[in-house]
Amino acid sequence: MATGSRATSVADHLVARIADEGVDTVFGVDGANIEDVYDAIDRFGPKLRGIVAKHEFGAATMADGYARTANRLGVVVATSGGGALNLVAALGEAFDSEVPVLALVGQPPVALEGRGAFQDTSGEAGTIDAVGLFSHVARFCAKATAANEVPALLERAIAAAWDGGPAVLLLPKDVQQAALSATDLAAGPRPLGSATPLRPAQAAQLEQAERMLAEAGRVVVIAGPEVARADARSELEAFAAGLASPVLVAPDAKDVFRNSHPLFAGVCGIMGHRGGAQAVADASVCVLAGTRLPLVARGGLEEALARPRLLHLGARPPLVDVELSVGAPLKTALAALAGSRPDPERPVVLPSVQPLSVPVKSGPGVSYREAVAALAERLPPGTDVFADAGNTGASVVHHLPVPDGGRFVVALGMGGMGYAFGAGIGGSLARGRRTFVVAGDGAFFMHGFEVHTAVEQQAPVTFVVFNNNAHAMCVTREQLYYSGEYSFNRFSEARIGEAVRALLPWLPSRAARTLAEFEAALDDTASEPGPVFIAVECDPDEIPPFIPFLKELTA
Repeated sequence: MATGSRATSVADHLVARIADEGVDTVFGVDGANIEDVYDAIDRFGPKLRGIVAKHEFGAATMADGYARTANRLGVVVATSGGGALNLVAALGEAFDSEVPVLALVGQPPVALEGRGAFQDTSGEAGTIDAVGLFSHVARFCAKATAANEVPALLERAIAAAWDGGPAVLLLPKDVQQAALSATDLAAGPRPLGSATPLRPAQAAQLEQAERMLAEAGRVVVIAGPEVARADARSELEAFAAGLASPVLVAPDAKDVFRNSHPLFAGVCGIMGHRGGAQAVADASVCVLAGTRLPLVARGGLEEALARPRLLHLGARPPLVDVELSVGAPLKTALAALAGSRPDPERPVVLPSVQPLSVPVKSGPGVSYREAVAALAERLPPGTDVFADAGNTGASVVHHLPVPDGGRFVVALGMGGMGYAFGAGIGGSLARGRRTFVVAGDGAFFMHGFEVHTAVEQQAPVTFVVFNNNAHAMCVTREQLYYSGEYSFNRFSEARIGEAVRALLPWLPSRAARTLAEFEAALDDTASEPGPVFIAVECDPDEIPPFIPFLKELTA
């Protein structure tokens, strides 16, 4: 914060208010129209650090990963023009996944808007309209045109982010530099207050749900990512134990229920385990806890879902027809319904997690399952894992058990390739623990050079790149859905491990072509305090555990 007789500028206020929200790290890419915020971060002191990423997409995914793993507000700052536009894909992921991210985006001075300013996105004089653009990938978007507007707009943006962000605040450079008066600051931060009491309609829904569960025979739960956002993992576990209910998890919610728990029934949906559909079909009530059940979570369950009564618990309405939807806060609902079964002696049918059967690979390198198994054996409790999209992501979702106390994040909102590199860095800095990023070479070529940001920050991240010299999921689709006689998606050979070692010689980097070499690379780097990079050769023609592909093979 500014000291002495210096007036509080808008930039000072932004930084101080963010710190008041519990944020200790801000991610971004600097530039002329946002440098005043970075200057304010420097003045604020050591309790808030500013990190410059290599690309605004990477910076925004760092804020996203920070928010998801630590249940804190993620903050990204970017300059105007191309810097601002580079945020869009990452904010789209945060929008679809309801991640609380606040984006502070610089703009040219107000007086120059519509008058030929460099990087003008005011919407005037035929320019791009940044408010209109970001309004489609944000829960809240506004532009401050005067200093005294900022405190109130900032509070609205923070509140919107917490309600299911992201939120975007556009800040002209002259507004950032302007001084705020005591009157401007009088509104203060939003009151934290106590929990909002249940509305009568919500209380009535809970009573209906309690009766529905009390009358039920066998109950099964499908848990989704809202459990993590609501910090309701312990409530879910108590709910499942109280109802003796097996728990299936959505592919993007693997960490919301302990994978070592005897009631854990595996992953459902298009990357799910065998037995999930049968567990749903055999139940008299299926509880959708914190999931709207999008296609990635319900794929393969369509027929089974027609048999039990469906009960939904969550803030947003489900994407399937249900008998009852309870809109009470998820944490409250799970706690209230945990004792709904009157017969504690009811026999419990413990689930068995069974992997899908996939064709044996015939090409070079290490199989996905072997590589994931080697990794799983070496993850201590509390380890966080970020997986990227594609065949690699499907394999990690399917085969990798989440260590107890660890977090598991895969971006299935927009499925943007390269997400895991930035997000894993943000998560590791938020939680201060070893984090593993598992991604394919296609994702690496898009945004993998955020590895350099990890080196600069000495973030404890182990980057594992499955290198099959291809956009492998697209190769698989060419083979299964088209002739397979051509490919636009195979790359010329790239030796990524060796390249990273040459580029960043102070980064522990390994290249593995066999399972033994991969295991040795993991073991040799296990005690490193900072970032590690391992590339392992895989087969571009290997079929991953992905139900749509396996159905096509047997059609």
